[in-house]
Amino acid sequence: MNVTDRITAVPGIGAKTAQEFERLGIHTLMDMILSAPRGYDDRRDERTLRDTSQEDPTISCRITVLSHSEFPSKRGRTLKVSVEDDDGTPLELLCFNRPFLKGQLRIGTSWYIVATVQRYKGRYSTASFEIKRTKEEAGIGSILPVYPLSGELTEKTMRKASAFALSVLSPLPDELPYALYDRLSLMHHCDAYKAIHYPKTLEEAAEAKKTLAFTELLLLELKALRDKKPIEKRKSKPSKREITLLKSLPFQLTPDQERCLEEIREDLDAENAMSRLLQGDVGSGKTLVAWLSAVHMIDSGGQVAFMAPTELLARQHAEGAAELLSPIGIRIAFLTGNVKGEGRKLLLKSLKDGDTDLVIGTHALFSEDVEFRNLKYAIIDEQHRFGVQQRDALRRKGINPNVLSMSATPIPRTLALTFFADLDVSTIRTMPSGRIPIKTYLVKEDSREKMFSAINVEFMRGHQAYFVYPRIDDEGESDLKDVTTMYEKLKDIFPGVPSALIHSKLPEEEKMSILRSFREKRIKYLVATSVVEVGIDIPDATCIVIEHADRFGLAALHQLRGRVGRSTLPSYCFLVFGKNLSEDAKARLRVMHETTDGFRIAEKDLEIRGPGEMTGDKQSGFLKLRFASITESPELVEKAREEAERIIKEDRGLIKAENAVLRNALRI
Repeated sequence: MNVTDRITAVPGIGAKTAQEFERLGIHTLMDMILSAPRGYDDRRDERTLRDTSQEDPTISCRITVLSHSEFPSKRGRTLKVSVEDDDGTPLELLCFNRPFLKGQLRIGTSWYIVATVQRYKGRYSTASFEIKRTKEEAGIGSILPVYPLSGELTEKTMRKASAFALSVLSPLPDELPYALYDRLSLMHHCDAYKAIHYPKTLEEAAEAKKTLAFTELLLLELKALRDKKPIEKRKSKPSKREITLLKSLPFQLTPDQERCLEEIREDLDAENAMSRLLQGDVGSGKTLVAWLSAVHMIDSGGQVAFMAPTELLARQHAEGAAELLSPIGIRIAFLTGNVKGEGRKLLLKSLKDGDTDLVIGTHALFSEDVEFRNLKYAIIDEQHRFGVQQRDALRRKGINPNVLSMSATPIPRTLALTFFADLDVSTIRTMPSGRIPIKTYLVKEDSREKMFSAINVEFMRGHQAYFVYPRIDDEGESDLKDVTTMYEKLKDIFPGVPSALIHSKLPEEEKMSILRSFREKRIKYLVATSVVEVGIDIPDATCIVIEHADRFGLAALHQLRGRVGRSTLPSYCFLVFGKNLSEDAKARLRVMHETTDGFRIAEKDLEIRGPGEMTGDKQSGFLKLRFASITESPELVEKAREEAERIIKEDRGLIKAENAVLRNALRI
């Protein structure tokens, strides 16, 4: 037999049972071997009733049948079998839906039992038990795998399939260069696959998982590093208009901004195209770095496209860019799906003729009718909000243009080393000078009065505020507050204080008009949905109230909080929560209360949510992780990256004989 044989090759598994295996992603014998147990049932030690405790109420021992009887239950009469263990301690087996056991468990016969027992008034009973004739059949003296199940699949069937697959496919070949096993203290793969399913000790299972997890991570890193083209860098200097722009700023760049700008500039001047991620906390100054790098590329003769996920954010970027870049002669255009008619025709002609240096817009930038004369640089803001296909569509508008992805949601190092390993990463950690950390308060639903009083004080000081709610209007869910209803209620709480309502259903022009009024302080507070999550920079906004904060994810909460604290004024965030919080919700609120560090929040978010949601479709085309966990073993991620970099440096094509196994695994 070979690794591609179907799971139906296992004796006793037919087409119907195979469908249940397929729901778990198990189609072949090798798929079964690659399906890691979710845990283990440790039956190495015999445990009698005297060995049980409240913490561990399990037994695995020999019993002798004493008598049969029946007792009334909801389904009529139910069989009860009285037994005792070898210590003479009595136990009652409650045989719900198993009347056949009366004929099987004859009085005076001995069996081996594995069960979870209950103790009540000094008497032991169990309704959850396995009975086997021999110790070996019961698995006593061994460690048994516990698998995820589907439909009518049982652990017995899964164990039978894994044992069969291991027996007929052994010996499985090694999957790493031979020298790595000894140097990194790894198990050879044939032993690791056996040990992950049927370990002799739990320590052996852990060692097997380490080997298999490291292998996955190494292959993931190797694939990313091989796909990533090396860039031959040379020292780069700022262009004339960059220098002019820098001199016009009323402040100096932070050291992190300067370093990141230099990294990007060197990539832009290199022969190979850049693929870089610029990450930094909310308000750290990423956009300014992007504009400066855009000027550098424009002065080199290329066009630049800047893509934002929403029209509201794109408009704000366009206004900011016009104010900053137009005075130094940068020709700017704004393009979204709402730009139509003659204006759109003229704009498209300007792009095609090269009369526009920088175009800022939404996904409309990769529409079929959009053509560039010389697109050399694409900047993608809030990159995680775009799919791989959308980012690639913009890239195809030029001939292998440089790409800078930006994220205000810092990416944990373990994620950056795995799912974003094909990118160079620039990180802005320091905030502009003078910023004061935002004070965050957790507020119970019935404790709002003190919060409203504090906000009123801020209004009296001439400051502004946001009130954020999860819904636009009342859709029959009375437990959730909505912006439409609360807009009217807040008018009563803050009489005479000018306010506005803003949400995604408003026309874009109306949204922009409201934000202009807010920026000009003609409006004191906004009542909004999460439409204000990114890109709104109001220096005098010092308070934000997030209602039903337990309904928001950590990244969204951190982004929303970042709408305040954007000046040297003390700022405050109030997270209002309800009753009956889930453990995850409690963990999120606790993190928000304890820190304003976006990088620490990102690490905690990874722990709570796992990598799947954080990466979106970024992992498309990458290996599926079956054994590795970047949240549980960050040190293994680091080691895999280190080894992958060494291998690529020594043998980029993986053509050496010792790397043949890696070449085969990556199907090069």
